[in-house]
Amino acid sequence: MADKDQPLLIKRYASRRLYNTETSDYVTLEDIAGFIREGREVKVVDLKSGDDLTRQYLLQIIAEHEGRGENVLPIAVLTDLVRSYTTSAQSVVPQFLAMSFDMLREGQSKMMQNIAHMPNPMMPIPGPMSGIEAMKRQQQAFLASMIPGWPGAAGATGPEEPTAESETELADIKRQLAEMQARLSKLNQPE
Repeated sequence: MADKDQPLLIKRYASRRLYNTETSDYVTLEDIAGFIREGREVKVVDLKSGDDLTRQYLLQIIAEHEGRGENVLPIAVLTDLVRSYTTSAQSVVPQFLAMSFDMLREGQSKMMQNIAHMPNPMMPIPGPMSGIEAMKRQQQAFLASMIPGWPGAAGATGPEEPTAESETELADIKRQLAEMQARLSKLNQPE
């Protein structure tokens, strides 16, 4: 029985075939996508060199899904990602994306808990999708504070009058960013 807490190790042979070390059989990209959907972490390594190829294969899975019309990433997001590789935004984009997906997972988890505790799950959720709207405002404030003039960020098209809510959100984002930077500093310090 494999340890589900450890990443599933996939080895890429010189023939470019992918080998699942847990089940001792060959797998496809779609199989790997299925493992990930089931909640498994996956690590793909080159058998000969030992190089970690995980990022390359994850990007390939995303590209194949997008190419089949399973569009998750809007054109504006893809454009901003490309733009981030050539701007000073490159350093904050990974943090921003990680925080955004963490918030999304947390929001989905809370929504599922709320639905599970509703007397009638078919009833509409009270109020608008406030979690999604809050996440959108938080993302815009984060981008505006980190990268003035970032397309799509609040304030990118002109100065807006700050509200108490946006100032509170901005202060919260700055606090979270400072905490993340402190954690990163601790990780980078030699013991």
